[in-house]
Amino acid sequence: MRVLVVNAGSSSLKLSVLDGDDTVAQSDADDLATFVARTSGIDAVGHRVVHGGTEFREPVVIDDVVVRAIAALTPLAPIHQPRAVRYIDDARTLLPDAIHVACFDTAFHATIPAAAHTYALPKEWRTRWPVRRFGFHGLAHAYAARAAAEHLGRAVDDLDLVTCHLGAGASLCAVHRGRSVDTTMGMTPLEGLVMATRAGSVDPGLVLWVQQHGGLRLGHVEHALEEASGLTGLAETGDMRAILHRRAAGDDDATLAFDVYIHRLRREIGAMAASLDRVDALVFSGGVGEHAPEVRDAAARRFDAPVLVVEAREDLEIARAVARIVA
Repeated sequence: MRVLVVNAGSSSLKLSVLDGDDTVAQSDADDLATFVARTSGIDAVGHRVVHGGTEFREPVVIDDVVVRAIAALTPLAPIHQPRAVRYIDDARTLLPDAIHVACFDTAFHATIPAAAHTYALPKEWRTRWPVRRFGFHGLAHAYAARAAAEHLGRAVDDLDLVTCHLGAGASLCAVHRGRSVDTTMGMTPLEGLVMATRAGSVDPGLVLWVQQHGGLRLGHVEHALEEASGLTGLAETGDMRAILHRRAAGDDDATLAFDVYIHRLRREIGAMAASLDRVDALVFSGGVGEHAPEVRDAAARRFDAPVLVVEAREDLEIARAVARIVA
């Protein structure tokens, strides 16, 4: 069965066609119609959707009701959700006879227990609004855990793993016997690790302070936390390769950026380990996780666990989920 995987990011579109584990075609061009016209024999389409809220805890066959429900979650993912809906609509028009399946980045974390996903906030807030930790990168974490188990020659439900998806966005996951039990991102992707442009976790009082005493408007603060913080705020670049090069040359800002990144990464790995019975392996994926051995070495140095590197393959995870549903 040939599955078209549509992975719509905040400003990018990755397309791939898979037949089993084999990649038939790939494209990063933002032109779904042309890609579909060039590719024959598509039986099903898997769509990556960033946010499933509390409603979507597993992949689901798409119909008009599902599309409306995905669109209704736009306040929780205002950049990603509308693009997902756009490409779902386009793909259903281009391939009306194919089965379309939505695969949610939050779904893998639906198994996180209440103690880990509940914020200690007023009950009125928690009952009125969806203020809870959802977690993201679930497709990447699920694939990394499964691939690590295959590499170790063990069943994933016999392992405790800390999966580290480190790219422009970055998060960790504590995977207990194949199920997510904790993760570093929260209600939004701003929580957790230092990232390319995102600050990660900061004191909420700091955010209030810069608005009350610094006179910064909400939009300015939002832009700063999303686009101008993290490695970019520390070293004026979110590119870890550039930071490593400048650090090797003695650049102070790059050295500080690396040290802050590693400190937070080590601390959060320790937090994920505390949610597990043991740590059978640390699993790294994503652009930084796969291609920056200096980061892996520095992060893993204090943990007595094997270190594995797994290529991030959200497309395979999506295609396999689609195949299960179709079957």
